[in-house]
Amino acid sequence: MLNGCSPNGRMMEGIIYKGTSPSKNANPDKITFVQVDGAKCVGCDTCISYCPTGAIQGEPNKEHEVVDAALCINCAQCLIHCPVGAIYEEVSWIDKIKKALKDRDTVTVAMPAPAVRYTIAESFGAKPGTPVYGKLVGALKKLGFDKVWDVEFGADLTIMEEGTELVKRLSGELKKPIPQMTSCCPGWVKYVETFYPELLPNMSTAKSPVAMLSVMAKTYGAKTNKIDPAKMFTVSIMPCVAKKFEGLRPEHNSSGYRDIDVTITTRELAWLLKDAGIDLYAMDDLVADPLLGDSTGGATIFAASGGVMEAALRFASEKVNGSKPAKVEFEAVRGLKGIREATVRLGGKDVKVAVANGLKYAIPLCEAAKRGESPYHFIEVMACPGGCVNGGGNPILPGVFAYVRNQIIKLVRGFAKKLADIDRTIA
Repeated sequence: MLNGCSPNGRMMEGIIYKGTSPSKNANPDKITFVQVDGAKCVGCDTCISYCPTGAIQGEPNKEHEVVDAALCINCAQCLIHCPVGAIYEEVSWIDKIKKALKDRDTVTVAMPAPAVRYTIAESFGAKPGTPVYGKLVGALKKLGFDKVWDVEFGADLTIMEEGTELVKRLSGELKKPIPQMTSCCPGWVKYVETFYPELLPNMSTAKSPVAMLSVMAKTYGAKTNKIDPAKMFTVSIMPCVAKKFEGLRPEHNSSGYRDIDVTITTRELAWLLKDAGIDLYAMDDLVADPLLGDSTGGATIFAASGGVMEAALRFASEKVNGSKPAKVEFEAVRGLKGIREATVRLGGKDVKVAVANGLKYAIPLCEAAKRGESPYHFIEVMACPGGCVNGGGNPILPGVFAYVRNQIIKLVRGFAKKLADIDRTIA
C-alpha cells in the first residue's frame, strides 16, 4: 500500500510513470505494472468494476490497491477508466530508449502495433480513430530510429501460423484439443495460465505478432541488413500495458538475444515525440523499412475485436478450399456484442467460431471448454473491450473523463456525507 503517498515519477500524457526499468532477466510475474495512488483514490470502486480478476481490492470510500501481481493481468482497464487519475504505471524504459537513440553504435528498431496508427493522433488533438500511419513512420524516423519495422508484418505471420494450426487441428493431423483459442493478447494468455491452466493445450502455439517480428528482426532482418544483432535494440510500441509483461517473459529469446528489448505504450511514444519537439502532423508521410515493413489488410484489422478471427478465417478458407473465398469479409464476427458467433464452411464442413469482446465474456466460453461441452472450433479473446484500439496504453480522452470524474467525485462525497451523518446519529 502507498499509505497516502503519491509515487515519485514522470507525468506523461496525464499518467504518472514511476520509472522502474526492470532488467532483461527480471521475473515479470513478480512485477506490479499498475498500482493505485492512495493519496488520490476516492474509493469510488470504478477500478474494481473494470478489473476482471479481483486484483484490485478496497472498501467503498477508502483507498484501493492492486493486492497481488499474480492476479493482475496488466490490461490497465482500471487505469484508463479511473475518474480521478489515481492509477499509475510502475514500469517505464523511456530513459533507456533516449540513451539508445543517442548511441551511434546501437541500431534502434521501432516496432509499432497496428492500433498505434489509429490512436496516437488523439494525443495531438485529432479525433479518435484518425489514421496517421505515414506520419507515424516519419515521426519515428525523426526521433532517431534507424529502422521502423511494422508489427503488421508479424500479424501476417500470426495469421498464417494460427490459420494453419486450426486446419491441422480440425483435420486431426495435429493432435491438440478443440476449440483452438487465440494467443495474441498477453492479458488473455496470462488469465488462462492463472485461472484455466487446463485449457493451455487449447491455446494456439503461435506467438503474438510483436513476438514474431522481434525474432525476425534479430535474425533475418539483422542478417539481411548486415547488422550485428548484439547491437540491435528493439522497441515494441503498443496500445497495451500487458505487452510490457509479455516482453519480459523468459521464453522470448528465440533469436539468441532478448527478442524484445523494451516496450512502451502509445502514451509514452506521444510524450517522447513532444519532448523532442516533434509535431506529428508536420511529418512527411513515409513507409516502413523494407523486408519487415510490408503487410496485408488482414494484419490491419488485428487492432479490433474480431480482427484476429476474421484474418485467420480468410487464410484458413483459402488454404482448405484451394481458392480465395468469394467474400473475404466475415462480418458476423465484427462488432461490439459481448459474444459473437458464426458458422463458416471450410472444406465441406461447418466450423463454429466465437469472439469474446472483453475478458468477462470469455468466462462462460472457458467454463464450457473446461467441461468438454464447447460447441465451438475456434475462439478469439481480447482482454480489452473493443480490442487493442481500447487498450490500457492508449491516450486518455480528457473531455470524457473530466465529466465522469466530476460526477464520481460528487457521488463519493455525497456518500461520505451520508455515512458521517449516520455515524453522528448512532453516536
